[in-house]
Amino acid sequence: MRKRVFISIGSNIGERAGNCDRAIGAITQGHKISLIKKSSFYETRPWGKAGQPDFINCVIEVETSRPPIRLLLFLKAIEKDMGRTPSSGRWGPRVIDLDIIFYGDEIIDREGLKIPHPLAHKRGFVMTPLCEIAPSLIHPGLGRNVCELMDLLTDRGDVRKMGER
Repeated sequence: MRKRVFISIGSNIGERAGNCDRAIGAITQGHKISLIKKSSFYETRPWGKAGQPDFINCVIEVETSRPPIRLLLFLKAIEKDMGRTPSSGRWGPRVIDLDIIFYGDEIIDREGLKIPHPLAHKRGFVMTPLCEIAPSLIHPGLGRNVCELMDLLTDRGDVRKMGER
């Protein structure tokens, strides 16, 4: 059974928009994953760790039959193939960052895999592009749509929409 999945994508090292485009291509090229929608690119200040370059972020909606853990492992392999290393530490600079935000309406709380992403509703760089492509999407754990959750953010960060790509 295919599921509707939302993936957050970000980069702040190198050709940031190009890195995001490459990741989208890697995710959707013949891997049982179909691209449904892609948000605009947004330039955002770093979240959680200052003193690093700004990020380019976007969110994609895909459809897949991959189980959540296999999807996570697939995304981690793409990050590694693109040059992401653990040396940057938590919230540090990275070539690419791929996070599963929602996997259908499932709630998963396992070691190494938490869906919905536990911090998504607190991050303007996730909620802004998510609200752009799926404004009526309901957060399965919080019972509110993503645009309502975005409106509740006390600090949306500096999220600036980039030109269309």
